[in-house]
Amino acid sequence: MELLLQFTLALAIVVAAAKAAGYLSGRLGQPAVLGELLIGLILGPTLLDLLSWPILGSGHLAETFHQLSHLGVLLLMFVAGLEVDLKAMLQTGRPAVLAGSLGVVTPVLLGGLVALPFGFSLQESIAIGLILAATSVSISAQTLMELGVLRSRVGLALLGAAVVDDILAILLLSIFLAVATGAAGGAMAVVWVLVRMVAFLGLASALGALVIPRLLAFVGRLPISEGLLAATFVVALLYSWAAEALGGVAAITGAFLAGVLIGRSPLRRAIEEGMHPLTYAWLVPVFFVSIGLGVDATAMKVSDVWLELAIIAVALLSKVLGAGLGARLGGMANKDALRLGVGMASRGEVGLIVAAAESEAGLIGDRIFAVAVLMILATTILTPLLLRTLYPKAGKPAPAAAPTGRE
Repeated sequence: MELLLQFTLALAIVVAAAKAAGYLSGRLGQPAVLGELLIGLILGPTLLDLLSWPILGSGHLAETFHQLSHLGVLLLMFVAGLEVDLKAMLQTGRPAVLAGSLGVVTPVLLGGLVALPFGFSLQESIAIGLILAATSVSISAQTLMELGVLRSRVGLALLGAAVVDDILAILLLSIFLAVATGAAGGAMAVVWVLVRMVAFLGLASALGALVIPRLLAFVGRLPISEGLLAATFVVALLYSWAAEALGGVAAITGAFLAGVLIGRSPLRRAIEEGMHPLTYAWLVPVFFVSIGLGVDATAMKVSDVWLELAIIAVALLSKVLGAGLGARLGGMANKDALRLGVGMASRGEVGLIVAAAESEAGLIGDRIFAVAVLMILATTILTPLLLRTLYPKAGKPAPAAAPTGRE
C-alpha cells in the first residue's frame, strides 16, 4: 500500500506541474511542450530530484515513470497518425524520402568527423554519428498539432521523412553492430533485418486496410462499455509491440502506422474524441516530464563541456542541413525545407534506444552515453522553440489537451 501511495503522490505532482508549466509556456507564446520539458528538468536530479524525496524514496518510481513515459509517447504518435491524411502524406514522397535519407547520412558523417578530434576512436566516432542519425518526431508532431499545421505539406512530409529516417537509422545500426561485434551471420544478418522491416510494414498495412476497420466496427456495435476505445487501444499497443519485436523498427513507428491506418476508418471521429482525453490528460505530460527526470546535468565533467557543446551544435546543424537539403531537392521552398529540417532535429527516445543498444554491446562507454543523453535533452527542448519561431503567423498555441491538428 505504501508503494501505491508514493506513486499516487508523485503522479499528482508530475501531472499538475506539467500542466501548470504548459499553461505558462502558452501564455508566453511558446508551445506547451516546451514548458513540460523544462519542468521535467527542474523536477529531475539536476535541481529538485523529486523521485529521491524521502516521502517518495522507495526507489521504484523511476522505473515506473520510465514505463509510463513509453506508453505516453506511443499514444502521442498514434494520435499524430490519426491526424494524418494518408493520401496527402504519400504525395509528399520525394521530399520525404530525400529528407529522411540525407537526414541520416549527414549526421553520421558530421558527427563522426567532430568526435575524432576529441580523442575518440573511429569506432566510437561512428557510434556517436549513429546516435545523431536518430530522429524522434513525437516532440515536433505535438508542437505542430498545437500550432494547427500538422496536416500542412511540411507536417506531412516531416512524418513521412521520420519513417524513412527510422528505417535507415535502424538498418545502419544493425550493420554497425554486426560488423563491430563480429556477430555471426554477417551480411545475412543484415539482410534478415531488412526482410523483417519490409515484411512488417507490408503485413501491418494489409491488416490495417482489410481487417482492423471491420474489427473496430464490429466491436463498436457490441454492448461493451467503451468497447471501441478499448479495441483501438489494444490495436495501437499491438502495432507498437510488433514494430520493434517483429519488424525491427522503433515502437513509435508502429504506433504511428496504426494511427494512420485507423484514421481512414469512418469511426475516426469517435476514436479521436476518446483517445485525446486519455492521451493528453496525463500520459503525454508524464512522457515530457520524464525526459527531464532521467537527466542529471550536474554529473557532467567540466572537461566535457566543449565536447557536449560541439555535439549539440552538430546534432542541430546536421539535421537542419541534411533533412533541409533533402526537402529542398525534393521541391520544397526554402522556408518549408528549413521548417522540416528543424522538425527533424529532436532525438528523443529513439536516440536513447540507439545509445542504449551501443552501450549494451560495449561499443561506447559511460562518458559518451552521458554526453548523448544531454544532447538528446537539449535537442528535445530546442526543437519546439525553434519551430515556434518559424511559424510566427500560426497564432497562439492551442492547449495541449485539445490539439486540433488542422489548418
